[in-house]
Amino acid sequence: MPPILNVTDLRKSYPDGFEALKGIDLQIDAGEILALLGPNGAGKTTLISTICGIATATSGTVTVGGHDTIKDFRAARAMIGLVPQEINLEPFEKVISTVNFSRGLFGKPANPALIEKILRQLSLWDKRDSQIRALSGGMKRRVLIAKALSHEPRVLFLDEPTAGVDVELRRDMWEIVADLKRDGVTIILTTHYIEEAEAIADRIGVIADGKILLVEDKAKLMARMGKKELEVQLSQPITEIPASLVSDRLRLSDDGTALIYSYDTQSERTGITTLLSDVAAAGLVLRDVVTRQSSLEDVFVDLVHEGETR
Repeated sequence: MPPILNVTDLRKSYPDGFEALKGIDLQIDAGEILALLGPNGAGKTTLISTICGIATATSGTVTVGGHDTIKDFRAARAMIGLVPQEINLEPFEKVISTVNFSRGLFGKPANPALIEKILRQLSLWDKRDSQIRALSGGMKRRVLIAKALSHEPRVLFLDEPTAGVDVELRRDMWEIVADLKRDGVTIILTTHYIEEAEAIADRIGVIADGKILLVEDKAKLMARMGKKELEVQLSQPITEIPASLVSDRLRLSDDGTALIYSYDTQSERTGITTLLSDVAAAGLVLRDVVTRQSSLEDVFVDLVHEGETR
């Protein structure tokens, strides 16, 4: 089955010569969740805006469900729902009227049962007759999602959907995304919260300086690039690593109470056995040994750093 979203050599330049997108290639399958990570100014929002037709590409092609976003804009855009970063809602309008209006903008006939389902799914049904101005920031973000879902899109873009909301509401949003996935909606999520990507994404994309550095299955990415650290806790602090133990894979903790050893989980030999023997031979007494897996945040920082130094 062909990907539901296909981006080929997409470029976006501005009159002053700034190139925001530098030949983006991206394929996303139906029903998956892709988390797009990147620092501020990386091109995340520009990429989404270009795919959705808000910004015009300088060159390249985008198809959604086989529809070219330039040659067949209406059909392509009808398949897309967009939840923007900024909350821009009519403050005096009622929730249900706002959502119904968004559905009508796409030429869809009234469907009260569907709108009720969406509002209930987003815990907005009890607020349906409330004016937007009376809602909390988190509830307003839910209204944005309801508006984006009102015309039954098959591809949903969430641009920093949990920015500025508390942890509890953020986790509620993750559950909403999981429900949408079960309904077969394809979701592209941009986020600054690494734990968000770890919690809900099927694949992780990393973008920096207008270029896609990597798109990979989350578990495979962690297995391929994730490293482990062994922390050898000492019974007595030391001021420096003994000469017999000096290695570029070993460092001393700031307080001198532990030796921290980095190793690759995919290597045939980790070197841990040799290290522990050498520590004992150096006259150091162990208090405890602890291992920890590097997080997706560590992987992300490494990838962005590599991309910036290329």
